[in-house]
Amino acid sequence: MLLGVPEVTSRFAGIDVLGTGCRVDASVSVMRYGERSDVLCLADEVSLYANTRLVLGDVVADPCVGIRIGARTIVNVGAYLSGEGGLEIGADVLIGPHAKLLSAGHAIDEGDWIIARNRITRARIVVEDGAWIGAGAIVLEGVRIGRGAVVAAGALVRQDVPAGMVAAGMPARVLRARRLEGLVDPAGTAPAASRRGWRRWLARG
Repeated sequence: MLLGVPEVTSRFAGIDVLGTGCRVDASVSVMRYGERSDVLCLADEVSLYANTRLVLGDVVADPCVGIRIGARTIVNVGAYLSGEGGLEIGADVLIGPHAKLLSAGHAIDEGDWIIARNRITRARIVVEDGAWIGAGAIVLEGVRIGRGAVVAAGALVRQDVPAGMVAAGMPARVLRARRLEGLVDPAGTAPAASRRGWRRWLARG
């Protein structure tokens, strides 16, 4: 046993599907309502470290709503993952400590002066294979983080980050492509393979 590394477990309260070799710390908490049994699914060898919070809230009938985490993904301590609007995390993803992925919020320009009485807004977040969400980063509803992309620590992400790109800042902006000289993206999607591809993104400002 490695100090601080969760034990392998075959079941965990609130998680519907738990693949083989998953490590879920005993302090992980799940908030959910309703009777659906297909809304929180972990593939093989997923690790959820201490004090991770998984929120499903008032889950609607939409089959896309919920949390799905791909194989070998690691979610570090204190992360907050909201699946109320849908959250799909690919394989081999790194989620840094205290990162927050927020797929739901509150409408602020309609209804009541009291925000808590306004409607809930929801939009699916997708984090593609091999991406890294840095420590303390916040990803807002409706954002897609591309394959192998990097979100720097402390970034606030309100727009999509293309595959193979590095984004940082408050709010986050795409800064550059990852330097992958001599490496080949097996999916052929990362613009890092060609500087012509990522310069277009930088020009958007």
